[in-house]
Amino acid sequence: MASNFNFLNGIGLNRPRFFLLASIIVFAVLILLLTWNPSENSSSSVEPPILLYCAAGIKPPVAEVAKNYETEYGYKVDIQYGGSGTLLNNLKVASTGDLYIAADESYIEIARQQNLVAETIPLAVMTPVIAVPKGNPKGIHSIQNLTDDNLKIALGNPDAASIGKVSKKLLIKSGDWPAIKEQVTVFYPTVPEIANSIKLGAIDAGIVWDTTVNQYPELDLVRVPELELGPQKTTIGVLKTARNPATALRFARYLAARDRGLIQFNNYGYIPVSGDVWMEKPEILFFSGGVNRLAIEQTIQQFEKREGIEITRVYNGCGILVAQIRTGAKPDAYFACDVSFMTQVQSQFDNSTNISETDIVILTKKNNPKQILNLSDLAQAELRLGVANADQSALGDLTRKMLQSEGVYDNIMKNVRVETPTADLLVNQLLVGPLDAVIVYEANCANVLDDLELIRLNLSSAKAVQPIAIGRKSDHKYLISRLLEAIKSPQSKTTFESIGFRWIRNKNEEI
Repeated sequence: MASNFNFLNGIGLNRPRFFLLASIIVFAVLILLLTWNPSENSSSSVEPPILLYCAAGIKPPVAEVAKNYETEYGYKVDIQYGGSGTLLNNLKVASTGDLYIAADESYIEIARQQNLVAETIPLAVMTPVIAVPKGNPKGIHSIQNLTDDNLKIALGNPDAASIGKVSKKLLIKSGDWPAIKEQVTVFYPTVPEIANSIKLGAIDAGIVWDTTVNQYPELDLVRVPELELGPQKTTIGVLKTARNPATALRFARYLAARDRGLIQFNNYGYIPVSGDVWMEKPEILFFSGGVNRLAIEQTIQQFEKREGIEITRVYNGCGILVAQIRTGAKPDAYFACDVSFMTQVQSQFDNSTNISETDIVILTKKNNPKQILNLSDLAQAELRLGVANADQSALGDLTRKMLQSEGVYDNIMKNVRVETPTADLLVNQLLVGPLDAVIVYEANCANVLDDLELIRLNLSSAKAVQPIAIGRKSDHKYLISRLLEAIKSPQSKTTFESIGFRWIRNKNEEI
């Protein structure tokens, strides 16, 4: 005890002070233990399981893919199976869940109309067929054979299962529905129940998907023309209730990837879509003419965050972008300032879609001190003009053609003091430099009209149309398609119009 007391004295502590310090340390440790949450440092519990509603007829490949995904990335996928219609009703009532797979697109479209689904990704194509026991003992070879009184027939419930809904629609169209409906022994809510009843001998025949028969060695399929008209695309939709859209979309992309999930669809006898190449965090290369930047930048940022991806944007004059594409650059998408600069590289892209248009205008100092009213006024003596470079940009090329068509090219070009690859550089030089006027797009002027004056030209040649297209050799076409849908959305339209673009109505837009 004496030696302990000497030790305390040696470090400058008496016995009461020592016990006080020890108590403080113990108290601090207790507080740390009470507030420490080990789950915060555990990567396995960061994300709750993904909740997926899945059509029962799609169970085999989806279950396999979900197991592979959990093994590869540690994310668990909880799956509820049922008829597509039943599941749609369930998720409406539950108001929870991340993903929904319907056997046919009509249910996805209903979900979209009811504001339940955001993005959609196709997975595979299925066609209705007649399923019969192996060897077709009853000799069923046509739709009309199903009306035989000696047969026991099963169909899907039209209100619960995609196969039932599609079958009814096709048979109404062929005129066979009333007779077959009377002959049906049982309506099942899911496709597997129809197939199992035929397998067990309880039913002689039923209408199922061709992919369902491919999973039952005990069954044969009979293709008939009335049903061949009804191929359907199995589709996965991201629900508006998704807790983490990026997490949900990542699994959806995994499921729809040609080198991941779609392998299992093929193994189970489905006809998969082409699909994207799998990347946990895709990196996309996006080329765009500079005039489009303000209109699309926010949309792209939001898309990156929602999808959990990275998009490298290259904004420049379209002449420069086209030159890069011609010399080997392979952007996943290209948004041109004008159709004339899409046409030059169209062979490297899928069909383009026109998104917007904007006018070519004159921009000058506030109150228009040079009294510029039309193109001809740009030829006045000692006027200092800025234009876009005709070889580097769509605006420059269009400006040259416009001046030539109006017969004023030589007179006006002698006043040109500055040529730039993009219009925003012209606007900046007009604001802070010695220029008197510039020729730009109206879409370049939205943020400077308090300080500068806009003069409209009202010429048929003073217009540019902005098309967008997906790279023909892109490994991420379905992903880029979703980006294009975001750029064509009503929210995006509002942004375009606020800047000075005119929206070009998409054929699918409501009037």
